[in-house]
Amino acid sequence: MLIITLANQKGGCGKTTSAANLAHGLALKGKKVLLVDLDPQGQATTLLGLEQEPGIFDLLVADKTADQVIRPTGRDNLFIIPGNKRTLTALKVIAAEGRAIDYLQNRLKGVDHDYLIFDTAPSINDLTGMALYMSDYYLIPSACDFLSSEGVFKILDLIKELQSKITWTSELLAVIPTFYDQVSKESKANIDELKKHFGGKVLDPIHRATVLREAPAFGKTIFEHAKSSRAADEYQRLIDFILEVKK
Repeated sequence: MLIITLANQKGGCGKTTSAANLAHGLALKGKKVLLVDLDPQGQATTLLGLEQEPGIFDLLVADKTADQVIRPTGRDNLFIIPGNKRTLTALKVIAAEGRAIDYLQNRLKGVDHDYLIFDTAPSINDLTGMALYMSDYYLIPSACDFLSSEGVFKILDLIKELQSKITWTSELLAVIPTFYDQVSKESKANIDELKKHFGGKVLDPIHRATVLREAPAFGKTIFEHAKSSRAADEYQRLIDFILEVKK
């Protein structure tokens, strides 16, 4: 099982959109995928057109097993552990009780999928740290603006802090520029700045697209809402990239 966390401290960077489309795209390729919604807003759950549930709370606080909280998504090969506002309660319990960094990993022991994808909150918190700790790789979506790229470096600061305290092996897989506007000087400058720091780790950008904004309102991924669009082609390119990745 390959475990990938999507993280950025800044909201509005396309993180949940990328997590859901990545998970569904891999499922469409015949891979068994589990998407884990660690965001207290439960947006990955909503994006897939599903009812929010306290799946993360039940897993981490109510002592339910992973099998008890995994839900089908109505899509072949794609499953989810949903979240809702009670994820925030779970976060508070974890912090108050000082749960170990491997707590989430232990709660998900025995899960058997080809890919496990974590969507995290637009903040730095214990659950993000736990997801990063158990991941093989992490992906950082970054909108093509200054504030989002600043969020990239805050996530990297969290990772450096973790690595200074604990031995772990998760590594940066790629930075995904999102909301790219080809006529905007800011977009180009932002990508140039990312490439200055991350070189070949910066993937081709996902363009700003109306269909990407529309799809969540219909509870659909881009492959369901506009499968012939440029946005679908760009996310397919990300899928193909991930399929080449090995542990």
